Amino acid sequence: MLMKGISLRGLEVFEALAATGSVAQAAERTGLSQPAVSQQMRNLETALGAELVDHGRRPMQLTQAGRSFLMRTQTVLGQLRLAHSELTVMDLTHLSTLSLGVIDDFDNDVTPQLVTILAENMTRCRFKLVTAPSHEIAEAMRERRLNIAVAASSGAVHEGVVEYPLVSDPFMLVCARDAVAEAGGAEALMQALPMLRYDRDQLIGRQIEAHLARHKLEFPERFEIGAHLSLMTLVSRGVGWGITTPLGYMRAGRFHDRMEAHPLPFSPFSRTISLFAASDWSDRVPRDVAQTLRKLVGELVIDPALRQLPWLEGDLRLLADG
Repeated sequence: MLMKGISLRGLEVFEALAATGSVAQAAERTGLSQPAVSQQMRNLETALGAELVDHGRRPMQLTQAGRSFLMRTQTVLGQLRLAHSELTVMDLTHLSTLSLGVIDDFDNDVTPQLVTILAENMTRCRFKLVTAPSHEIAEAMRERRLNIAVAASSGAVHEGVVEYPLVSDPFMLVCARDAVAEAGGAEALMQALPMLRYDRDQLIGRQIEAHLARHKLEFPERFEIGAHLSLMTLVSRGVGWGITTPLGYMRAGRFHDRMEAHPLPFSPFSRTISLFAASDWSDRVPRDVAQTLRKLVGELVIDPALRQLPWLEGDLRLLADG
C-alpha cells in the first residue's frame, strides 16, 4: 500500500505540475480546482518530508528531490495506466485469424505492447503482424491482405474500409542541437543548410512536399532519404535540417542529445494517424483496438513528447472516435 499521505491523485497532480510549472495548468490537466491542486501538493510534500517544487518561482521548477521523485512517479503511473489499457480490449477468443499492419513509427514501444495485449486475448487465433511505412500498409489494406491497419491517413475514402482517427501528429522542424541559435533563427538555418527530404514514394514525403508547394516554399534538392533513422542521423550530425513529426522524433530517441525540434516558421500542418478496418468486420474488435491504441500512444508517446516539447500541447493530441 502507499505511504500515508501519498495518493494516486497526488502523484498525478505532481506529474502535471512538473510538466506545466503552473497550478492553473495542472488544475486544467487533472480536472481539479486550483486550491485542490495546491492541497494535493502540500499533502504529498508533507508525506515525503521534502519539497518537490520551488513554490517561489514562476513558472514553478522542480527541486533536486523533485526531479528524482518525478522519475519514480512517471514509472509508477505509466505502469498503472498500461495495466488499465490491457483491460480495455474485449474478449477476442472468437477470432480465428487476424492480420494487422502497423506503421513503423510505433516500433519502439506501442507495437510491442499492443501485440502483447492482443496475444493474451486471442487464445485460438492465427495472428499475423506487418510493420511498414504508411504507403505500404495502405496498399496492403486496399488489397485486402490485412484485416486492420494503423497508418497515416491520406484523406482519401476507400470503399469497404472504415477509418478510426487516433492521433493528430503535427509537423515540426528538426536540426542539430544549437543549430537554430547559431544560424540566428529557424528561417536563416533553412537557407544556410540543405533540406533533408523524405523519399517521395513515402506518404510523409508527399505530404510535406505538397504543403511546401501550396505555400510556394522552395528549397534546393540535394538529399532524399528513404530510411527515417538515417534521415535523423544526418540531422543530428548537422548535415542539414528536416521536417518530421513528434512520432518520428520520439522514435529517434537515441539522437535526442544531439538534435532539437522547433515549431515550423511557416504555416503549420499536421497528419492524422488512423486505424483502418475492413467494413465487413461487424463486431467491436476494430473499435476496441482503436481505443486501446489511443491509450498506449497517449502514455508511451504523447506524454513523453510533451514533457520534452511542451510547446506541442494542443497540437499533438489524441482524436476522439467520430
